[in-house]
Amino acid sequence: MRYRTLTDGTTTFDVSALVLGTMNLGVTTDEETSFAILDRYVEAGGTFLDTANNYGQWGDSNGRLSEQLLGRWLASRGLRDELRLATKVGAAKKDPRLPLSPTPPTNYEGLAAGTIQASAHESLRTLGVEHLDVLYGHVDDLETPLAETVGAFCKLQADGVVGLTGISNVALWRVVEARAEARRQGVPPYALVQQQSSYLYPVPDVERHNWASPELYDYARSVADDDGAGLAVVAYSPLLQGAFVRDDKPLWEGYDHPTSRARLATLHDVARDLGATPNQVALAWLLGGPAPALPIVGASSVAQLDEALGAAELVLDEDVRGRLDAV
Repeated sequence: MRYRTLTDGTTTFDVSALVLGTMNLGVTTDEETSFAILDRYVEAGGTFLDTANNYGQWGDSNGRLSEQLLGRWLASRGLRDELRLATKVGAAKKDPRLPLSPTPPTNYEGLAAGTIQASAHESLRTLGVEHLDVLYGHVDDLETPLAETVGAFCKLQADGVVGLTGISNVALWRVVEARAEARRQGVPPYALVQQQSSYLYPVPDVERHNWASPELYDYARSVADDDGAGLAVVAYSPLLQGAFVRDDKPLWEGYDHPTSRARLATLHDVARDLGATPNQVALAWLLGGPAPALPIVGASSVAQLDEALGAAELVLDEDVRGRLDAV
């Protein structure tokens, strides 16, 4: 397993470079299988678990099914001090009677100070822990003043409830401004930004703010300034939920274009030459970039997890990276 150091200039800790996403654990993956996946991840050296307060809320659940399962697993294993837990606030239902939507009206709860405070403490109770290592804003909230959101996250840090803070599904300029606002308030800035990122690039779209663009990676590489307040890019859905290797999984909207198909062909060629799987090469490509990402891997079986774990030991040399990047 590879490891990365996360820091906001005040709080610092190490995490495994492969993050285990738990969105479906306890939701569509049964408890026995979920526990086996979590056990295998820890056995392999994994230390960074990612969840949220709305996983499952697209159905009839309260949205905390993943947090609840993690709470039961943590209580049964006694591993809290060996792991880093990340959860999210902001995209649970504002009105429980209405559905969630990625387009307006979204029905997202938002990132007002009271919402952040209440949700963080509810996550503590649900997970059965005394602190959260990372708390993200799940979706940017343009209706709440940024100063209020930044201040609310940092109040939780000052209270010892949260270690590092982050933001997800956000435009780059908002990340830059949020970090500047933290400077103005004299508090630690966001240390993580979680965006969709993979070996494939979507077509340009001015409305797409959930993608980790090359510009974001360049910014992340540049911000480890004099006070050491770094910014880590965490990549969700790095394998487009199986679309790299499964014919029954179409590429996501915006990703099915000629360059994607050419890159996929090269990805498969490189994988054959290395004796690896396309998924492993795609994860290794993210792990070893000029601004390395922390890919979130999801699994519905131990076998799927084992394939992803193989990427942690796969280092792509310059010639291979050049071949992949040239397309």
